[in-house]
Amino acid sequence: MSKTVVMIVDDEEGIRDTLSGIFVDEGYETVTASSGEEALRIIKDSAPDIILLDVWLTGMDGISTMEKIREINADIPVIVISGHANFELAVKATKTGAYDFLEKPLSMEKVLLSVDRALETKRLAIENKNLREDLRKKWRLVGDSPKMSLLREQIKMAGASNSRVLILGESGSGKELVAHLLHDNSARADKPFVEVNCAAIPQELIESELFEHEKGSFTGAFEKKKGKFELADTGTLFLDEVGDMSLQTQAKVLRVIETQEFQRVGGTSNINVDVRVISATNKNLVEEVRNNNFREDLFFRLNVIPLNVPPLREKIEDIPMLVQYFFEALALEYGQQPKKITPEAIKMLQKHTWPGNIRELKNVLERLVIMTPSKTITDTEIIKPDLTTTDYFSFKTLKDARDLFEKEFIIKKLQENAWNISKTAEMLEIERSNLHRKIKLYDIKVS
Repeated sequence: MSKTVVMIVDDEEGIRDTLSGIFVDEGYETVTASSGEEALRIIKDSAPDIILLDVWLTGMDGISTMEKIREINADIPVIVISGHANFELAVKATKTGAYDFLEKPLSMEKVLLSVDRALETKRLAIENKNLREDLRKKWRLVGDSPKMSLLREQIKMAGASNSRVLILGESGSGKELVAHLLHDNSARADKPFVEVNCAAIPQELIESELFEHEKGSFTGAFEKKKGKFELADTGTLFLDEVGDMSLQTQAKVLRVIETQEFQRVGGTSNINVDVRVISATNKNLVEEVRNNNFREDLFFRLNVIPLNVPPLREKIEDIPMLVQYFFEALALEYGQQPKKITPEAIKMLQKHTWPGNIRELKNVLERLVIMTPSKTITDTEIIKPDLTTTDYFSFKTLKDARDLFEKEFIIKKLQENAWNISKTAEMLEIERSNLHRKIKLYDIKVS
């Protein structure tokens, strides 16, 4: 394991030698420079882990040197040292990017403590950066079909703006993924991304969840709690299944969107926030507005940029790529080599209607990975009934599971009746007009 490298930049040879000797005794490697120009040449060739930089140097001064260091590598922490310290100089050094400012004569205890803290801060920053990169890899849009290529381009354009986006699509189609990608493509990418599932929170609690509450504002409010709008300040708030929000809550959300301020439940003062709102629904909000279930003014506010996420059955050419992606992800999760799949098995997957969309496909593939002993999955494994049924227990809400079951059931009966709506309605013992409404509600493409 390589040692941590400390660079010491000072025009006094005695200070360079003393500091270097102490750091070597502490288990560090050191490199020294007598000027800012020399330090920059060394850094370009081999970056140290941390730099101790004197302010008063011959030639280029320490502040100018630090500015150049930041241009070369902004991740290197710099501790500024000076024998002529004053408040203005300390402020200037900090504004330029110094981690710490130490006065001469140096206390070696303080120097070592500052170096330890700077290196720990750097380690945490790198760790957080890697975690963010891992999360961004997780939110990957897989598929090269025309519809997916179009969606990918739309995400880039919409993400770069600060406009509100309404994501439309069936359950399991990937609306949450699109929301994350919009956030990652925005100027708010390093700010909070806060999600609220409007269908999963009881209506009597959703206002408290969104706008926070004061202690004692209602039964069970034992302490003050921040709401999602405040948690998402400077970042993105994702309102998932926004079509399930009550009219009363819709009115309050509308006001926050318009004014960017709100009051806590039980509070009296206004709280200002800077939040970008992205919402999603599997409902037809135009129909919901027509039926007085959704506010028209809120719909117009949310629907600045509409994005449609295509169902899996409309992009079956993406299934081979999705299979490969999920096999690799599952292999990593279970610590094994990725499974292979035969062309015949892929064709069978492409013949399925996938009413549960990507979520259903992932569940099927996970079961195949777990339950198939061989390294290659064939069409024999695909046709097993226990591997082609939807895992309803994977859904967040009863409504999602119920809606998907009803949709799958209707599609199955339509297929059995050669897509004859009258015969299917008779079999289901419902009015033909009612079946038409459900076909439209679930966006079922009648063959």
